[in-house]
Amino acid sequence: MLNRRQFLQSTAALSVASFMPDSSYAQPFALKKMGVQLFSVPKLLDKDFAGTLKMLAQMGYKEVELYGPFPFSAPSAHERWNAVTPSLGFKGSGYFGHTAKEVKKILKENGLTTPSIHTDLDTLKNRMNALGEAGHELGFTYVGLPAIPDELRKNLDAYKRLADDFNKIGESAKKVGLRFAYHNHGYGLVEMEGKVPVELLLEQTDPSLVFFEMDLYWTTAGGVDPITYLTKYANRYKLLHIKDMAKKVKFSGDGGDASQWIALFPFMTDAGSGVLDLKSIIAKAQEIGVEHYIVEQDMVAAPDTSLKKSFDFLSKL
Repeated sequence: MLNRRQFLQSTAALSVASFMPDSSYAQPFALKKMGVQLFSVPKLLDKDFAGTLKMLAQMGYKEVELYGPFPFSAPSAHERWNAVTPSLGFKGSGYFGHTAKEVKKILKENGLTTPSIHTDLDTLKNRMNALGEAGHELGFTYVGLPAIPDELRKNLDAYKRLADDFNKIGESAKKVGLRFAYHNHGYGLVEMEGKVPVELLLEQTDPSLVFFEMDLYWTTAGGVDPITYLTKYANRYKLLHIKDMAKKVKFSGDGGDASQWIALFPFMTDAGSGVLDLKSIIAKAQEIGVEHYIVEQDMVAAPDTSLKKSFDFLSKL
């Protein structure tokens, strides 16, 4: 039991803390679990899936985010993927030739979990049961849409239809024990017909069914301050894609086509090596309840050093 002196000291400490605006700012914060999106290291995974996951685990990462298509993905997803892989220089995706059981074993051996995956719209709309089975096997909760096909985002009416689709997908995901999340790319951040499309998606989807994964790089390139959206839509963002920007750059237009994205690829850099205020952004993300922090450096040239630098920087914030 506390004696009188100890009681008074404890009470005084609590009184001081109660006047602080937010206890999270009273001491340095730390990300307990950091993840990495596997699209950062596709060529290494193609050559040695297990060895690459071991390398990531040895760096300190605890989570990985898989990308599709997967063996169970819709045929259209495989067709789209096969059309772009010749220009990418690799073909691997999903389980990289392994079974779900084998992937689970490799993850467990390396102390890794996979809380989220990226898949495609067709699979989300038509193969949710298969996603649910995979989630049960591998342990992931979030099924994310990394990009909207060009033909489905031509005008504001198209985004309104997407909002309806997202609600339906979110409902079907919930039924199989999953959560649906939309990952923003560079488009949809510029006003279209009097409304910013991403804001329309945020405002016309059910907060209990549709969640969001903010990509810091593409959000900034689209001319939006990440903290502004994290603050305005505090209950919507559950995952964060972290990459830094060597210097402040924006899309030449509305960010709606691949040529504009490719032009900004050279400015991606390791976390802490660029101009983004990652400390403030992540502090806000933690404040509003973002659950997963995922480093993504698309097809990074030197993953063994770059991803380690990002981990080291973020782990010391």
